[in-house]
Amino acid sequence: MFKNSFFAKFLRFIGIVLMALTGGFTLLGGIGTTCAALFPTKYDSMTALAPFQWLYILFVLTGIVIGIMGIRATILLIKGTDKSYRDALISLIAGVVIGFIHIFVSQTLRGKSMPVDAVVYTTVFTLIIFLLFKIPVIWQGVDFSKGDAKSNKSAGSAAAILLGLMTLTIQYLMASTHTWDGVNFANVFNTSLTLIGGGLILVGWGLLVSWAKFWETAGKLQSQY
Repeated sequence: MFKNSFFAKFLRFIGIVLMALTGGFTLLGGIGTTCAALFPTKYDSMTALAPFQWLYILFVLTGIVIGIMGIRATILLIKGTDKSYRDALISLIAGVVIGFIHIFVSQTLRGKSMPVDAVVYTTVFTLIIFLLFKIPVIWQGVDFSKGDAKSNKSAGSAAAILLGLMTLTIQYLMASTHTWDGVNFANVFNTSLTLIGGGLILVGWGLLVSWAKFWETAGKLQSQY
């Protein structure tokens, strides 16, 4: 009974949205590490990182790659491909491992590691949820391979809208950890983030509207017969 229940579909919806937000947050976190990787001697709080600049450049690159992997996994989850769950787990585990290494290095060198902590804790939370999905009685309903782009359309639209909102506001949410001499360096990519965030919201809204029209049409056809 569980496999066809509303609760099972709701859990699948939650999984897709969490995966999208985690992938996007990881990608933005990787890009946000650029200031520490490229300009460690420009700020007093970053000078201790200078001898390890090469390592922080790797953190930037791996963060971007893992973020892209997470977003790709989200798309596969929406499509319901056979390996979507596996790919999601791989990106989440990679994010946790690299993230904790990043936290350890930053704590050791400069005594703090924000905002990496927020990205890693978000990834850990999503990983725990995905591992719980694999409990047999839950998995028989959640199993992402049994879904498809049509049945997961509402989850895809919600994921795009929420990811767009996060992209539009991330520079303000992270301002406290990226402000030096009164300048919010998280806002340096403002134009790009605005365009991407706005585009994601439009895509998500478009999917949502088309989904509503589909059900409206289906209802009219049903009433005729």
